[in-house]
Amino acid sequence: MPETTLSSTELTSQYTAQVAKDLERNAKEQERVGAEIAALQEQLLALQHDHTVLVNMQKALGAADAPTEVAPSPEDAAVPSPRHEAPAKSATGKRSRAKKTGTAQGGKTPKKTAAKTATAKAAKPTLVELIRGHLTEQSEPRSAAEVATALGQAHPDRGIKTTVVRTTLEGLVAKSQAQRTKQGSSVFYTAPGPKEEAQPAQADR
Repeated sequence: MPETTLSSTELTSQYTAQVAKDLERNAKEQERVGAEIAALQEQLLALQHDHTVLVNMQKALGAADAPTEVAPSPEDAAVPSPRHEAPAKSATGKRSRAKKTGTAQGGKTPKKTAAKTATAKAAKPTLVELIRGHLTEQSEPRSAAEVATALGQAHPDRGIKTTVVRTTLEGLVAKSQAQRTKQGSSVFYTAPGPKEEAQPAQADR
């Protein structure tokens, strides 16, 4: 009996030690996997941020050709054209397609549409035009936040955001339609001089 008790005690000790090791290994593995997940989440957030900046910059660079707002909502920008063609059997789809076809082929609506577009352009200048006009009026360099605040107060109905203004300003700098200066960690923008404005015109010729 004593030998049996000893053997049982040794087995219990071995199992206890093995379970303790397994628990320690499991805890370390959880820490490793948790750290990897945290790193991946940080990478995902960084990629999402970069994507937002790039999308805003793409919208800002194409703002000069837009008739109304520079930065349309993501829902409007992401809707592909095939969606308008899908409900071919519905009466509403036929009517909307007929209106679009008539406008494209030059029926009775193009004149009205052109007049509305011209009115919209005259009533609502693009964000690029607003920013360029604001910089021209300033005698000192302005940061993107200052430009966004000033334009937001002047045009509260447009919902102007600092990130969109910054990407638009960078687009103007790339086109030599604005100048960028750095003071420490801050970036400021000014209207270009006569030489800077003449360069893009010569390049286009």
